[in-house]
Amino acid sequence: MRELIADLRAVVGPARVLAEPDVVAGYATDWTRRYSGVAACVVTPGSTAEVADVIRACAAHGAPVVPQGGNTGLVGGSVPPAGSPRWRSAAAGPAGPAADRPAPVILSTRRLTGLDPVDVRSAQVTVGAGVTIARLRAHAAAAGLCYGVDLVSRDSATVGGTIATNAGGIRTIRYGPTRAQVAGVTAVLADGSVVGDMSGLTAGAAGYDLAQLLTGSEGTLAVVTAARLRLRPAEAASAVLLAGVPGIDAAADLLARLTAAGPGVLAGEYVDAGGMDLVCRAAGLAPPPGHGSPGYLLAELAAGRGDPDDFLRRLADVTLPDETSVAQDGRGMAALWAYRERLTEAIATIGIPHKIDVAVPAGELAAFRAELDGVVREAAGASGSAAGAGPRTGSGTGHDGEPLVLVFGHIGVGNLHVNVVGPDPADTSVDAAVARLAAAHGGSVAAEHGVGRAKTGWLGWTRTAAEIAAMRAIKAALDPAGLLNPGVLLSPAGCPPPPGLAQSALPPTR
Repeated sequence: MRELIADLRAVVGPARVLAEPDVVAGYATDWTRRYSGVAACVVTPGSTAEVADVIRACAAHGAPVVPQGGNTGLVGGSVPPAGSPRWRSAAAGPAGPAADRPAPVILSTRRLTGLDPVDVRSAQVTVGAGVTIARLRAHAAAAGLCYGVDLVSRDSATVGGTIATNAGGIRTIRYGPTRAQVAGVTAVLADGSVVGDMSGLTAGAAGYDLAQLLTGSEGTLAVVTAARLRLRPAEAASAVLLAGVPGIDAAADLLARLTAAGPGVLAGEYVDAGGMDLVCRAAGLAPPPGHGSPGYLLAELAAGRGDPDDFLRRLADVTLPDETSVAQDGRGMAALWAYRERLTEAIATIGIPHKIDVAVPAGELAAFRAELDGVVREAAGASGSAAGAGPRTGSGTGHDGEPLVLVFGHIGVGNLHVNVVGPDPADTSVDAAVARLAAAHGGSVAAEHGVGRAKTGWLGWTRTAAEIAAMRAIKAALDPAGLLNPGVLLSPAGCPPPPGLAQSALPPTR
């Protein structure tokens, strides 16, 4: 290990290799505090060439590489595994020989912060993987354009991290997920080769689209160092509305009517009653009109045809709930957005939550939500990780052992964030049961945060055996030694899924 660290310091300089255990531990724990691992060191290269040299050095020592951006993920995809199991290479297959590996090296992209001038003619920009979403959006706005991905974690989440997971965010309903914004990437393969096309051409058809392949690959095929990104015409918000609704199905219906009234919906977010109660209490926000409703829809509307009142006039044909707040000034719109944007921090004040990111088809949202509490109750009771008669969806803290279930998310694209407070953070029974329920309703076990380490045992619920075999074949071709983010997305052969993920322990699908 000393030789590896010496070689890495020769590549990037002594100050760019962090090996002090306390410092490394900070990088080896993810944002949720539920996933942490052991790493040999953290290396922070400052260019694509340095990334290539770092990967070559790690390959020479047989050391796995864990790419890391802002480390804002929820499924352990950007941190090393907790132990040092015997890994089999992707090429060896299930029956191949296993071997011990050195502790992984965390490759942080935070120094890859290049930001080229906006190319206004093509409405594109080339950026480094370590650029934060907030900085990118401000850079695009200064040129009169908009970057289509926006997240509550915008100040920390990076371009490379969002490409790795194909993140969506609050603007997905308008602009699509990250994949829709990627026009090209520069990336380093497991052997140190540099690949990519940064021309930004949309008419190119010369072979496989590597940029699209790497988007959503969670750092298992290559390390993305830069990206060519599409920008959109800037659309100013003309209004934000917050409406109390009878539940998630009514919220989806109202959002559909708003969308039909004109192509001006920039965001559509859902918050349930428990989440609204909690954020008001924890963040000191005044209860909104309609407080006490089972759920809330927050929608941001764009000005139509350059007229800030155009879309509002069309809203005259949409029947809104009686208790609907509409704000058109900046301060008022920010105040309504606070109920959604401060919810994550509010949840963190009552414990370490199980944050289960799933996607459910629009027509299944009501059925999924109706079954959710019972599924959580059954899973928590079966695991012995929580006591009580059942989950609460109101304003409780979960400290009495009874699970608190909170649901919010990007309802316009069916992306729900299920948060459960109460069960032991190390017990994955509730996570697995909620993911299985989403799959049973035709949804996905992973929406915008990826599969990571947490969900590898569940991939087969929403992807076929043939599809997973194809993924493994691609992994084996590009990373035959299994050096890049082993244990993420696809479980390495010979590495069992984490405790609690055994298929036989999970509730049956419908």
